[in-house]
Amino acid sequence: MEKKRVMVALGHRALGTTLPEQKKATKEAAKAIADLVEAGAKVAITHSNAPQVGMIHTAMNEFGKSHPNYTTAPMSVCSAMSQGYIGYDLQNAIRAELITRGIYKPVATVLTQVKVDPYDEAFYEPIKVIGRYLTEEEAEEEEKKGNFVVKEEKGYRRIVAAPKPMEIIEMDSIKALFDAGHVVIACGGGGIPVLEQGVDLRGASAVIEKDLVSGLMAKELNADVLMILTSVDQVSLNYRSANEKMIGAITVEEAKQYMEEDHFEQGSMLPKFEAAIDFLKDGENRMAVITSIPRAKAGYLEKSGTIIK
Repeated sequence: MEKKRVMVALGHRALGTTLPEQKKATKEAAKAIADLVEAGAKVAITHSNAPQVGMIHTAMNEFGKSHPNYTTAPMSVCSAMSQGYIGYDLQNAIRAELITRGIYKPVATVLTQVKVDPYDEAFYEPIKVIGRYLTEEEAEEEEKKGNFVVKEEKGYRRIVAAPKPMEIIEMDSIKALFDAGHVVIACGGGGIPVLEQGVDLRGASAVIEKDLVSGLMAKELNADVLMILTSVDQVSLNYRSANEKMIGAITVEEAKQYMEEDHFEQGSMLPKFEAAIDFLKDGENRMAVITSIPRAKAGYLEKSGTIIK
């Protein structure tokens, strides 16, 4: 019997924020991945990078300001750095957990670029806040550079676009590793957003929704299951209200209805449902699961979580 192909998307709670937190969190995430491998799945992984890329962006730009001989780092470079050091901790944690269980399976991280459309409307309506608080003068400097800023209670923050993913540049490499039986970590943080200019790829000042690129990667790998691991065991309607209701197994049509009724927040649960529906409509006998890390195996076995078919 052929193994099920499972695309796992790890949310930011699976990674922590600081370096020590990340070390601890990736060990817990590794247990969930190993559970899936033991259950007979072929696994590919994407992950969030929100706290990490913000930390890198702040550190690199503060360093550049303090040392005139060094330049500040663009968002694309910060994204690449976050992919590298998150992948390093995650692949080592998964490798160690698998070996502990007597399983030998190579684990690899692929530094991944994702092409976006330069005319995507998201570039005109940025929504992703990044980096530290700025003074009014610093905010004005950012705007002079053509960057967007937003005013918050504590000051100003840089804000960047979240365009939709169009193409995963390193997809052939990811497929080769996945088909060879490796656990593959790719498209970290949604991938490095790039714009195609002739034969060159130029980094875009943007971030890509991790869940959307997870859905795209799941389709490219012809996955059977898209598993989105987040902070809750099940999705709920009327979240944090007196009439909150948990969702178990639902159809694609029901999922669309809940989206139309505005049950899910943009940048939170909404992109998870968008990714799931897009994945399911392009193939038969597929399943999308939204659940927590400890419930990953139960979700895979259809015993827990919000399951969309």
